[in-house]
Amino acid sequence: MPKGFPKEFFWGTATAAYQVEGADAEDGKGPSIWTSFSRQPGRIADGHTGDIACDHYHRFEEDLALMKELGVNAYRFSISWPRVLPEGRGPVNTPGMDFYQRWVDRLLENQITPFVTLYHGDLPLALQERIGGWAGEDIDRYFGDYAALMFRTLGDRVTYWITLNEPMRFSFIAYGKGEYTPGEQNLKTAFLVAHHLLRAHAQATARLRELLPNGKVGLINAASWIEAASESGEDIQTAFIANQLLHDWFFLPVLTGKYPEEAAQFVRGLGLLPVFDPQEMSRIAKAPDFWGINYYTRRRVKMDMSRPIFFAYAPPERETTESGLEIYPQGLTAFLKIAQKEYGSIPIFVTANGMADKDVLSNGVVADERRIAYLKSHIEAVQRAIAEGVDVRGYFVWSLLDGFEWTQGYDKRYGLIYVDYEKSLTRIKKDSYYYYKNYLAL
Repeated sequence: MPKGFPKEFFWGTATAAYQVEGADAEDGKGPSIWTSFSRQPGRIADGHTGDIACDHYHRFEEDLALMKELGVNAYRFSISWPRVLPEGRGPVNTPGMDFYQRWVDRLLENQITPFVTLYHGDLPLALQERIGGWAGEDIDRYFGDYAALMFRTLGDRVTYWITLNEPMRFSFIAYGKGEYTPGEQNLKTAFLVAHHLLRAHAQATARLRELLPNGKVGLINAASWIEAASESGEDIQTAFIANQLLHDWFFLPVLTGKYPEEAAQFVRGLGLLPVFDPQEMSRIAKAPDFWGINYYTRRRVKMDMSRPIFFAYAPPERETTESGLEIYPQGLTAFLKIAQKEYGSIPIFVTANGMADKDVLSNGVVADERRIAYLKSHIEAVQRAIAEGVDVRGYFVWSLLDGFEWTQGYDKRYGLIYVDYEKSLTRIKKDSYYYYKNYLAL
């Protein structure tokens, strides 16, 4: 195992159900909000959908063999809510549940620890149509029931659970910017949805404490290193508020039962803060057993009230990924140190870190040297944080496979494994796969 890391450190990769599974209308699976959204003209690059994706649903044994060869001891994946509960509630879809039971069993048989994400974007379409999705008043109760079902079914084999992956994306990006499903631009609804997501986390956490006293529950937040675009007072204040909105808004309530003060005043002044019973915040205060941090980039911000989330990003100053994200590994070290200090001294996992690149297949080889450099620099960033006393327990590369990257469709590739979409979804190990494999064998 690599030096400079704890003996029990988890080395893994990560995926999400809608991005890799495919089989979107097979074996009783219900449609998700992405099933519908991806069919709206202009929403997804080149009109792509996740209907087939990587076909992991049918090829999971092949993908498992690739993971086994890679040498990881952990794998983070998500459950498709509509695959197990097509209507979001009610009767269980047995073939869908059987798939996840088989998958967990096979991971464990190969000494790979499952980290299960309950929600990674694919809400059952039935709940969106029936109650308004995450904007619906009872959505947290439905989520709690779904979580309890999964705890009862897989809890004898799964220890590590994540309630939500990046709730900021399903609130501010989906309802503020309107870039993710359902594609609305209504900031008042965006902050309501954010509040409901926190309630859902609390519901699931309470059910886990009840049903799985030895289980561990986490919450994953998107993390960027945020700086002011200039030394002006306005930009410095903007960076402070941006950090509270993008990070503290989802970290602090589950710890303290309070939204970050300055950002809350800012949002309240715009008439956007949801109205709720103050006692509700005490119910939201359900601290996780671990934090998940998804880190990709640095953001330099400046105030722009014409933007959906009140600030704009300044142009990158350094080399960028194919998705236009600045490569800034030192920001990962810095953020981990702040998280340890500010967010409750709770163990941390880097639950996603990786980059999109062009990834040209030539003579059966994908020479993704930039990704290798990216992974090397960010693993070293985690190592520095650990050396400085941060309790980091694991690192997961995003992603195992090239997949459906939401609004970018299949145009951006993040995987250690190349998926040839034109030739029967053939899997081809990239050079970065071999780099990570060799690193884990040290």
